[in-house]
Amino acid sequence: MTLLTKQVSKQPTLKQKVMSGALTGILMGSLGVAAPMVALTQSATAAPADNLVAAKRLNKLLDNTKSMTADFTQTTKGARSGTFQGSMSVQRPNNFRWETKSPSEQLIVANGNSMWIYDKDLEQATKQGVDAQVGNTPALLLSGDPNKIDKNFKITQPYSNKNYYVLYPKSDSASFKSLSMSFNGGKPVMMVLNDTLGQTTSIKFNNIKMNPSISSSQFKFTPPAGVDVINQ
Repeated sequence: MTLLTKQVSKQPTLKQKVMSGALTGILMGSLGVAAPMVALTQSATAAPADNLVAAKRLNKLLDNTKSMTADFTQTTKGARSGTFQGSMSVQRPNNFRWETKSPSEQLIVANGNSMWIYDKDLEQATKQGVDAQVGNTPALLLSGDPNKIDKNFKITQPYSNKNYYVLYPKSDSASFKSLSMSFNGGKPVMMVLNDTLGQTTSIKFNNIKMNPSISSSQFKFTPPAGVDVINQ
């Protein structure tokens, strides 16, 4: 079909709304991150790192992630509860691919200039502009410039001996409260998100491969024939 400038008439199911809302929120900042479960196992007496030290440590961890592929399990609790599984790829600078495979299929591809959201069941693809900076896009932390993170977030490390970080947006317009990431062996293994409406989304990564070679085609998207395309 031809390019559309308005919403098409197809209506998503509840299942699709859950998945689309959660995934789009991860990329566009409609979700935030709360403390992951690993925090519950930490000693209450462990001293936190100061903000400057925490920022340097997180920057180093992210800077060492030139590229990454992983499978993920994403669970959202709240008004739009659901559990989804899929795979993701990131590559600096600003290349991101997030593909949900179960229970429904959805693909999000960002390359720094634009972002595509493709819903196979709805036969619909949405193209949006995306800021190349970290800004208010939490998941792009994995593909953006780590040296700019502290300009947009207050970075904390609640336990100085654990690679667990909580980030708070400095912008008053951010739609999430905080963002946290846990690392194991230098690998990001968990993100837990908590939005301003009280929803909590946890993302656990497995089968992680650090700094693999990834084809540039993974970060490009061409809408299939017959798909409704919406430009935003």
